[in-house]
Amino acid sequence: MNEYLTTFDDHLDGRYGQIGTAERANFEIKAKAFAIGEIIRDARKEARMTQEQLAERTGTKKSFISRIENGRSDIQLSTLYKLLEIGLGKRVNLTIG
Repeated sequence: MNEYLTTFDDHLDGRYGQIGTAERANFEIKAKAFAIGEIIRDARKEARMTQEQLAERTGTKKSFISRIENGRSDIQLSTLYKLLEIGLGKRVNLTIG
């Protein structure tokens, strides 16, 4: 086995610190924001809507939709529900594990 090969978890530990550290928590938050943005983008495209159309339907701005889809903006849970359920007709289920 190659001594330079590591698991992805080992890579994250080395790069961002162990789970529970502030640096790792910050990374995890940004990664989840990015993933949520991807989910919203995919749902919007599946609905054949533009960012502008989604913004109009939900009372937000196109630039806000863009920032969310690119993982560059925090999103409140109420806004997430509004975008997905009202804007895109999707159902949001929250699981904590």
